[in-house]
Amino acid sequence: MRVLVAVLVSASFVWMTGPRASGAEAAKAPYPPSPVIERIEWDFKNVQRQAPGSDNWPTTWADDGHQYTVWGDGGGFGGTNGLGRVSLGVGRVEGGPDDYKGLNVWGGHQAANQATFEGKSYGIICVDKVLYMWVSPGSGATSFKEARLARSADHGAIWARADWAFTKEDGVVMPTICQFGKDYAGARDEYVYHYMTRLDRERLEFDVQKTGQIDLARVPRDRMLDRAAYEFFAGLDAAGQPTWVKDLAARKPVFHDANGVAWSVSVCHNAGLKRYLLCTEHKQQCRGNLGIFDAPEPWGPWTTAAYHENWGKLGSTFYWNFSNKWLSADGRDFTLIFTGTGQWDSWNTVRGRFVVADETGNQPVGRRSD
Repeated sequence: MRVLVAVLVSASFVWMTGPRASGAEAAKAPYPPSPVIERIEWDFKNVQRQAPGSDNWPTTWADDGHQYTVWGDGGGFGGTNGLGRVSLGVGRVEGGPDDYKGLNVWGGHQAANQATFEGKSYGIICVDKVLYMWVSPGSGATSFKEARLARSADHGAIWARADWAFTKEDGVVMPTICQFGKDYAGARDEYVYHYMTRLDRERLEFDVQKTGQIDLARVPRDRMLDRAAYEFFAGLDAAGQPTWVKDLAARKPVFHDANGVAWSVSVCHNAGLKRYLLCTEHKQQCRGNLGIFDAPEPWGPWTTAAYHENWGKLGSTFYWNFSNKWLSADGRDFTLIFTGTGQWDSWNTVRGRFVVADETGNQPVGRRSD
């Protein structure tokens, strides 16, 4: 049974926000305002909700035209918190941003295939018709123990895990993977880029990591399961070009927020805007403290597109990722997938629009709500 709910959370059709819309929030942001994204408009009046009781939902656009997504602690699409509950499940999302349906591929209620291991994931990608996802072993601080890749060559029906992992001794928390187009089309080069929150090993708490750092790794697209092929960002050289090292201990953060960063991060490339978009939480988890940052390259330099406390006044949201399949050709109209706790412990989508500055830097281009 498909569960679809339109949630009314705003009296106005579009709620506008962005670093220029709130001086108080903008003053706290770790990077200056975006030179491209003037503000963001959200259609909070028409939020869609499915799979109550299941959360997380990192998503990728596969070669078959569908999107594949991962949830935790629930029955997935058509299920509930108890009906079909699994620790980790994989779903397929078919259709457009307004008429999609979700199906359980691996685990969950009436799944096509049973889940064969447990864990949590915030990173999934389809590259050359193969799905990969990062899996950590469980909920809470247990997830800090390791992050291990799993691979599926049949669109999620069967998964095999790598024989190596990043561990908490490496200081790596729940990696995510940069999204490009369908089946990784439009990637900037032959590498796959992975973002990893730096673990605060002095606290080891399942909360926003006070290190405030995110690291960047890259690996050739045909060597994803080869640990020796991974390289780590080590800063920029004198010409402003990225340098890479094999030694994980020699890495340098690619992103830093003194207010902290979440254990859950998403990154995608918006081809229409020619910007990389990074979403993460700051200050405190599960409070809707959403930061959206943009950059011309995977390593920056980052600027701030939006920086909130209690995004949309929705309350307990904690993870957000943009759907590249549901992105307009010019990169302005988008659908954001998000999750949280309480009423938002589910798959949720909201439409929106990036209002961008024109080429002369004068009047922003895009529709307004007024």
